Amino acid sequence: MTQEPFDPNTPADPPDQADGHRADVVDLDAIRDRRHTPSLPDTDTDRATSSDTAYEVVLDEEPSTEAVSVDTPDAVGTVVALRRPIVPAGLRRGNLSHTLTTTMGEVGYVAGFHALRSPWYLLKAVWWSLVGLMRLVGRRLRWWAVSEQYALLQQAATDNDPTMWLKLSREGRTTRRWRGAALAAQLVALAIAVWLGVAVLPVWGWLVVGVVLVSLLARQGRPAGGAIVSPVVVKRRYRKLNSDIVLRAYYAAGLGHPDRADQQVEFGTQMARDGNGSKVLINLPYGRTFGEAVKAREKIASGLDVSPSQVTISRDAASNRSHWLWVADADPLAIPAGRTPLLACKQTDIWQPAPLGMDERGRPVSLLMLWTSILVGAQPRQGKSFTARLLALYAALDPYVQLDVFDGKGSPDWRKFGLVAHSCSFGFTMTRDGDPLEIFLQTLRDLKADVQDRYQKLSELPVEVCPEGKLTREIARDPRYGMPVRLVVIDECQEYFDTGDKELNKEIAGLMVYLVKVAPAAGVIVLDATQKPGGVGTGDIATAFTSFRDNHQTRIALRTGSYQVSDMVLGSGAYSEGFDSSALLPGYKGVGILRGASDETPTVRYHLADAEDAEKILTAARTLRQRTGTLSGHAAGQTTIREVRDVLADVLTVFQSGETGLPWTLTAVRLAERIPEHYADVTPEAISAQVRALGVPSVDIKRDGKTLKGAKKAAVAAALSRRESPTG
Repeated sequence: MTQEPFDPNTPADPPDQADGHRADVVDLDAIRDRRHTPSLPDTDTDRATSSDTAYEVVLDEEPSTEAVSVDTPDAVGTVVALRRPIVPAGLRRGNLSHTLTTTMGEVGYVAGFHALRSPWYLLKAVWWSLVGLMRLVGRRLRWWAVSEQYALLQQAATDNDPTMWLKLSREGRTTRRWRGAALAAQLVALAIAVWLGVAVLPVWGWLVVGVVLVSLLARQGRPAGGAIVSPVVVKRRYRKLNSDIVLRAYYAAGLGHPDRADQQVEFGTQMARDGNGSKVLINLPYGRTFGEAVKAREKIASGLDVSPSQVTISRDAASNRSHWLWVADADPLAIPAGRTPLLACKQTDIWQPAPLGMDERGRPVSLLMLWTSILVGAQPRQGKSFTARLLALYAALDPYVQLDVFDGKGSPDWRKFGLVAHSCSFGFTMTRDGDPLEIFLQTLRDLKADVQDRYQKLSELPVEVCPEGKLTREIARDPRYGMPVRLVVIDECQEYFDTGDKELNKEIAGLMVYLVKVAPAAGVIVLDATQKPGGVGTGDIATAFTSFRDNHQTRIALRTGSYQVSDMVLGSGAYSEGFDSSALLPGYKGVGILRGASDETPTVRYHLADAEDAEKILTAARTLRQRTGTLSGHAAGQTTIREVRDVLADVLTVFQSGETGLPWTLTAVRLAERIPEHYADVTPEAISAQVRALGVPSVDIKRDGKTLKGAKKAAVAAALSRRESPTG
């Protein structure tokens, strides 16, 4: 196939980049020149932009959805042309209904938009038609007065040339006479037309004439660039990407030199439209690397005159000096990924990747949680807990996954996981279920013992059951083996390294380091989140926390305060490779860098699941577990806990560490806050009467400089012990 002469303004069809790779087989003899051309898919012509579209920023023409050839004079290659379908995809039998529905919906929306504003349109049209009438009359009067002659008369007077002035004056009078006659004839014709119209036209005819005249006059009268009818859609225009801009960017970034033959940047493919951006294969000079391009991404963005988030550089498998450059039309990170697909509340499978969100190019991003430990880090209020919760919700919808959920700050973000969690605790305040730290520590001990037991069981299983000595889906789901996949969630994990008890800190640190290193390979997933990835504890505890942090295989960093903190979350060397979460803008909520999940390190817009969404998903997850009979631990006893009211036990839980007594007023407030299902409307008098009836005396309690009636913690505990003892 003979290559056609190059025309930089001639668009080509977009390449088929659906799988993220070029479609051609590369000739090894042609690798040096890197002139590969992607194949061209069938595409339908985009609908033309309607008159209801306006533009906020007018730069260049709107980018075409077709490819744009890169203007390299020495380009060598063959373009494979494919025929377009006779019947467009939107008009085929399976798509026709959707096309009609979509089209009618758009037409209905536009009609409704303009119908609501039609009275205002009418007022504007009448006003501008009056202005247009005045302009038309003024224009005709200036024509009759031969206004264009004034400059010539003034010039003759300035030159002191009376002969020319008299000549021009006579010609002007003559011209005005015949133009006056023409105007009079026009007025007579207009009067006759009006008389005939009155005699002949019906009322609706006058309405038609009025509409036509008002429309024409309003068009004459409206200001330049203005519109009487408001646009339905406000659309941006984008700067067109071409080879000159790309080369300028790379040379400005120091990745080559235009005047040195061995330092010139070349193109490996035609520049093509790819989704909502443009894509091209870049060949750096020999000796330059893909890593250098990644580090220079911000400089390349500056040379392209776009934001860094619009520039994506991805590896080319054929050569380390080549890479794919993709430039988005607009900032892709400013567009939320939307609600999580988990809201469908369908059963998931932990052996399949969990949906996380969308990358810079709008492609779905997922994460296989098995066999890995995951660290999520960010500044407060940047979406850290929400992002970690997405993964936990996915695991919750798999009824065969056992969950252990702990939150060091005790916020409401994770409390609903009590519906499905085998064990859980929130914060460090004593609860009805016991001491949260004791629950956490015992769970860690049980997890370590379980991991050790799993390795022993897997090594003893026959080859036909466990071919590679690893946990399989069948083994994990078979209750006979007792090895379900487990997910351990620890939000604000740094809090558990600094509990105030040195011995406790040491034991917890050792267990957490063990789990993050060893547990994933046994089917125990560790998911940790922190807003303080460094500077935790001192001495051995600080060393243990650093080891704990650095042994996570998969890392997610939302916005951080500095590149040093970003490196702590993403891992050593991330900043030198061009990945810095501190560069994310403050407005990017729920946007973070995902490193370690694959060869690529995308910036992801994570799906949203707020508190209401999470409760809906967890309620469905509980139902799934009840059906499969896998509800266990804390969740299995939750119904009893909610239905039974134990005044003594409930009062004992509201005492905080170090408190020996509480006034009845404060006791009532805390009960209403922590156990609203039983104590939402309780009064100090009511709780006093109930507790005194169970053998707890009302005594004086000193609080904030005041002496109030209340109960001693020891008295409440003693009454509870007497009731539970066999002889009590």
